[in-house]
Amino acid sequence: MAHTVDHGVAAPIGQALAVNVLLLALFAAQHSVMARPAFKRWWTGFVPQPIERSTYVLLASLVLILLYWQWRTMPAVVWDVRSWVVRFGLYALFWLGWATALAATFVINHFELFGLRQIVLAWRAKPYSELGFRITLLYRLVRHPLMLGFIIAFWATPTMTAGHLLFAAVTTGYILIALQLEERDLATELGDQYRQYRRNVPMLLPRPRRPSQCVVSSK
Repeated sequence: MAHTVDHGVAAPIGQALAVNVLLLALFAAQHSVMARPAFKRWWTGFVPQPIERSTYVLLASLVLILLYWQWRTMPAVVWDVRSWVVRFGLYALFWLGWATALAATFVINHFELFGLRQIVLAWRAKPYSELGFRITLLYRLVRHPLMLGFIIAFWATPTMTAGHLLFAAVTTGYILIALQLEERDLATELGDQYRQYRRNVPMLLPRPRRPSQCVVSSK
């Protein structure tokens, strides 16, 4: 089983590129299709509503495991930072990215995100209630701190191989496209409340807030 994007299954470069792109496309398709409201309405015709989110997470995890398992090595080195100071800084940035992503899951309710809250409520025969739209902590700085953390972690490396570059470039491109779809769905669902939030808070890159900015809520 492959453990990193730098060291996977040995293969000729052409095969490695084709397989890796196919794996990334499968991962992106599963995430985007199953996250759309229309698919959720169709899907809950087959699975109970309380486990809709958890089945999404389960299938996403299986696709991710497949990607890890079948990832092909593309060993050519694109850059290799030699300065220990810069290497340390890049590793620190790498862990900061993962810390940001992990913190973001708890800020928006870690158990809701993975579908566990929905299952527990159903098991206890309690009705499901939306957590509502609110602005807290990281979500006051950017609208998508979880995705920002991923992007930082994917790119912050002192040694960038061709395989790592492919993974970082494709996943970053996918994130930027997927966020447009997600924000369209959120604007449809939440209306002016989310549109105001979108006007006042940047998507991914924090910026100094103007004194006149006032945001009413966040997820």
